Amino acid sequence: MERTTIQQLKEWKSKSDRKPLLIHGARQVGKTWLLREFAKREYRKEAYIVCRKNELARQLFSQDFNIDRILRGLRALSGVDITPHDTLIILDEVQDIPEALESLKYFKEEAPEYHIAVAGSLLGISLHQDVSYPVGKVNVINLYPMNFEEFLLAKGENEACKLLQSRDYDTLNLLHEKYTDLLRQYYYVGGMPEAVKKYVETGALQEVRDIQEGILQGYGLDFSKHAPKEQVPRIRMVWSSIPSQLFKENKKFIYGALRKGARAHDFEMAIQWLIDAGLIYKVPRCTKPELPLSIYEDLSAFKLYMLDIGLMGALVKTDPANILIKNDIFKEYKGGMTEQYVLQQMKSKDIAPVYYHKTDDSRLEIDFLIQRKGEMIPIEVKAEGNVRSNALSQFLSQRPDLQAERYSMLPYKRQGNLTNIPLYAV
Repeated sequence: MERTTIQQLKEWKSKSDRKPLLIHGARQVGKTWLLREFAKREYRKEAYIVCRKNELARQLFSQDFNIDRILRGLRALSGVDITPHDTLIILDEVQDIPEALESLKYFKEEAPEYHIAVAGSLLGISLHQDVSYPVGKVNVINLYPMNFEEFLLAKGENEACKLLQSRDYDTLNLLHEKYTDLLRQYYYVGGMPEAVKKYVETGALQEVRDIQEGILQGYGLDFSKHAPKEQVPRIRMVWSSIPSQLFKENKKFIYGALRKGARAHDFEMAIQWLIDAGLIYKVPRCTKPELPLSIYEDLSAFKLYMLDIGLMGALVKTDPANILIKNDIFKEYKGGMTEQYVLQQMKSKDIAPVYYHKTDDSRLEIDFLIQRKGEMIPIEVKAEGNVRSNALSQFLSQRPDLQAERYSMLPYKRQGNLTNIPLYAV
């Protein structure tokens, strides 16, 4: 399968000021495959070492940070004659050996001619637990589940993907039904590589669901194994409540929905653990739609999303027929699934920060606010073709300087300072 992140890796390789590379991402999003595929395509040799439960690797990094000695050890461990420029050193599950992560600083300072990349499923957790992070000494790439474009490529829809990227909306509008059908498939399968691979190879919906449920089960085991013991029940409560919180009219995360009388301090650590593990995304409220958005961030109000729309569907056991066939797509989900999809697309493009805006009197709600090329872009998300929104129209009449975007099931259309973009073209 093709991952667009390969291009970022190629750019990293060709940088004159290249630093050791750190790949961030949740478990099962394809970090190991990506790095090994990159090594296969772009290097003569690959030195791949798994750090988890590797006592020899632990001993190698725990002595000191003499890079010549470490390189000798890596050659011995991998059985590969590691040479500058033409070998990619890959340290996987690096969070199990914090000293290996710390050694990247010395690779940067003393042996920049060697190409080294590290990845770990729970790296984000480790970096928040006093592991010495090589600040300023590494390049970082975030890896997310496969986005809609990558899903199209996996299905062999190369021309459909090229057309999307061309933004030729006149032609796209002619193929609206085709893209809508493909998007429905993506809503069910999601972007976890194993689920996409199974779907592309067999089209078997139940086998895809079995894979998704297996991934969810794996995450549940991670909660028990790696989270602080006292936080595990709270992590589970937050995790399982996210779909129901998104499927209501007011999508703001409500602590009281977890447990009667619950307060922020009861669940802050649980939420942060899930964020650090890459399993959920937090979108804070912006109290005033003005730049810079971060100045107006409301720390007490936010929405939570899962890392993948397919996993969300599996968690709530959505019926495949509702997604793949039914015309009023996700009407019963109050647009929560659609917002999940839009945010995933943003994340895959490294768009940050992302906020939402809601006035205190609730008369105006903007689903997402982002900054792009120095401009603020209000974004409205609609799950269907019914897009009437008097509040947004009124807001834009007061702010003619803004260009807003609406993502819906309608084809592309420009209406003054509001552009309707079909969901498949997000």
